[in-house]
Amino acid sequence: MKTLLLVAALALFGASAFAAETNATPEMIEAKYTRAIEGRTADILKVLALTNTAQTLKIHDTILAQYRGLKAWHDANDPQLKAVRKDTNAVAQIRASLHALHEAFIANLSESLTPAQVDKVKDKMTYGKVQFTYAGYVATYPNLAVEHQQKILELLQQAREEAMDGGSAEEKTAVFTKCKGKINNYLSKQGIHPEKKPKAIVASTNAPAK
Repeated sequence: MKTLLLVAALALFGASAFAAETNATPEMIEAKYTRAIEGRTADILKVLALTNTAQTLKIHDTILAQYRGLKAWHDANDPQLKAVRKDTNAVAQIRASLHALHEAFIANLSESLTPAQVDKVKDKMTYGKVQFTYAGYVATYPNLAVEHQQKILELLQQAREEAMDGGSAEEKTAVFTKCKGKINNYLSKQGIHPEKKPKAIVASTNAPAK
C-alpha cells in the first residue's frame, strides 16, 4: 500500500513535491514515474487487445509520450494558469498549446486505431467516467427520451476530451463535475426532473495509482 501511495503521489502531484516529501534522487523519481506511466499504458493496451506487434509497440510509445507530454505541460503551465485563472482570455491562450498536444495525440492514435479503439483509450485515460456518469443519469431518469439520452452522452464525451488532458485525477473529476452541472441545467430547462432519488453520479476521485 505504501508503494502504491508513493507512485500515486509522483504521478498526480509532480516530481518536485514527491522529491521534497521523500528525499528521492532524480533518478529514483524518474524510475518511479516511468513505472507509473508504463503501468497505465499497459492497462490501456490490455483493453485494446491488439495482436499486431508493430502496432502494439507504436501505440505503446504514443500513449507513453502523451503522458510525458502532459506532465511536462502541466509542470510548465499550471503556475501560470493559477495566476490568471480569472482572466478567461489569458487562460485560453495558455491552454491553446495543450489543445494542440491533445489533437496531435488523437491524430497519432487514429493512424493505427479505429474510432472505437480510440474511444477505449480516451475512456481508460479518464477512468471510465463517461460510462459511470451516464449510467447514473439513466438510473435517476429512467424514462428519458432518446434525444435527451444522446444529449447527456454528447456532453459527457465533450467533458472526456478536456479531462484527458488533466494533470491529476482530481482535475479530471472536476471536469466531469462541471459537466454534471451542465447536464442538470439542460434537463431542468427541458422540464425533466429526477424520478428516483439522485445518487452520487460522478465517480470517486480515487483513481488507480497506475
